[in-house]
Amino acid sequence: TSYTDKGPKPDKGKFKAFGHVTFWAAAHYCARLGFKPLAYRGLETGSRQVASHVVQQNRVIFVFESMLEPFKPEEMGQHLIKHGDGVKDIAFEVEDLDGIYKKAIDCGAAVVREPWTESDKNGSVRFARMKTYGDTTHTFFERSSYTGLFLPNFVPAKEDPLLSLLPEVGLQFIDHIVGNQPNDEMAGVADWWVNAVIVAL
Repeated sequence: TSYTDKGPKPDKGKFKAFGHVTFWAAAHYCARLGFKPLAYRGLETGSRQVASHVVQQNRVIFVFESMLEPFKPEEMGQHLIKHGDGVKDIAFEVEDLDGIYKKAIDCGAAVVREPWTESDKNGSVRFARMKTYGDTTHTFFERSSYTGLFLPNFVPAKEDPLLSLLPEVGLQFIDHIVGNQPNDEMAGVADWWVNAVIVAL
């Protein structure tokens, strides 16, 4: 495929855009590259183990997460020991989550978490999570009936007065994401990704 030839359209579902990228970080750090605080989830909102700080620049959204207690959840602690700060999850906003989930499973995708729903006063969002290369995951989410700022159980972040004094950087959207692979392993991962993920989207 190319930018002008996208190949045959899938019979179910639709990939809308990169939703957001989640980093598992040893401690929260603020992105000073033109991003602005968007949303927050932590102790004050009922999240007992993980604090999540969401920043945005135009259509680029990053979620920075950190543990509130050492090794709780244990998976996050082990990931930080192995990889250090880095990306844990790449989320895709989709239409017809059920169709995409079924197609991905049929094409060999490994399930991390079967479809689930999260809700708050602004409505509901449905999610499903798949394993991809290494310890990275892909989350598909459908928020067609959700009217909130970001996702359920997040609250608006406090504004940072310093940001109004800084020039705009100009990032607009995420057009691609690179997943580095060990020597001689890229082709196999690329083939799997095309067959199990691209086909589903």
